[in-house]
Amino acid sequence: MPHIMNKPNQSRPITYAMAINEALHQSMAKDPQVILIGEGVPDPKAIFGTTSGLREKFGHQRVFDMPLAENGLTGICIGAALTGMRPVMVHQRIDFALLALDQLINNAAKWHYMFNGQACVPLVVRVIIGRGWGQGPQHSQSLQALFAHIPGLKVVMPTTAYDAKGMLISAIEDDNPVIFIEHRWLHTLQDDVPEQAYRIPLDKARYLRQGDSVTLVAFSYMVIEALRVAEHLKQHGIEVEIIDMRSTRPLDMPIVIESITKTRHLMVLDTACKTGGIGAEILAQVFEQAYETLKAAPVRISNPDYPVPTSHFLADTYYPEAPDIASQLLKLIGFDELTIDPMIEGLARPAPLDVPDNSFTGPF
Repeated sequence: MPHIMNKPNQSRPITYAMAINEALHQSMAKDPQVILIGEGVPDPKAIFGTTSGLREKFGHQRVFDMPLAENGLTGICIGAALTGMRPVMVHQRIDFALLALDQLINNAAKWHYMFNGQACVPLVVRVIIGRGWGQGPQHSQSLQALFAHIPGLKVVMPTTAYDAKGMLISAIEDDNPVIFIEHRWLHTLQDDVPEQAYRIPLDKARYLRQGDSVTLVAFSYMVIEALRVAEHLKQHGIEVEIIDMRSTRPLDMPIVIESITKTRHLMVLDTACKTGGIGAEILAQVFEQAYETLKAAPVRISNPDYPVPTSHFLADTYYPEAPDIASQLLKLIGFDELTIDPMIEGLARPAPLDVPDNSFTGPF
């Protein structure tokens, strides 16, 4: 897996999981109103290591396990936020947050608006998406478009460890409810991360790579696949521009428009199913604002519109990976189909494909 270098001052390489853990430690040390609650928070594996040491440092009164009562506990966290606390609630799977939709959509997202700005709900809900180990239809969904559809919710999907730390600190300090989405395949990804606390805006995308051939707009783990494609196609003289969107609500559309004005070609890479996905929203806004800049119809790369299979044999063909992206990209910019296969040779990963690499163990 690529090591994405940010090279900020006074930084050192740590994993995405360690960056989240560090953000929680620093936020809880700074503000005694920050509490942490979730299923498995104090467990030995500590939710991929992201909550390690927190109960030992801050005690049972600020770091809680949670029973299987998602809607009720989400309501308690909303109530705590309304009284001045800053809860960080953790669902080990985004699928589990479905049991709390009434509280998240009808209360957390709307309270500030319904009471004319007199109250706010500073709540962070960490949810985990991703694939592998036969997680199947009820534990592998990517539901960011569902939450992004709700006015009043901010929805972020950091890809790098650097962004994960800075965006989590910003989310905890934000006065609005934030859905903080982590792909489980990112937790072991290393990046250069400062030791001190820092903040990254929740509404800004960023360029990860400059290029002039095509714009790849990507979310979460699909950024990693985009980087693989870009490095491979560089040897053929194709310079791919990559934008890590980092947030699905708000969407940073100005950076997308700026990029396609240069490249004239657009692909959107999402971790979710295609119909009604966040990729469709990006394409709609591009057509509303700058359709005349495109030389060809834009392309969406996403999961197919059927539930995630449990069998890893079926899952191997369910998720789009670098070869699929590269093939569609080359078609988009006008390469003949007969020339594509030789150009993407060597890009496919070796089996098994239900893990990012053979060092990975799961499911937790």
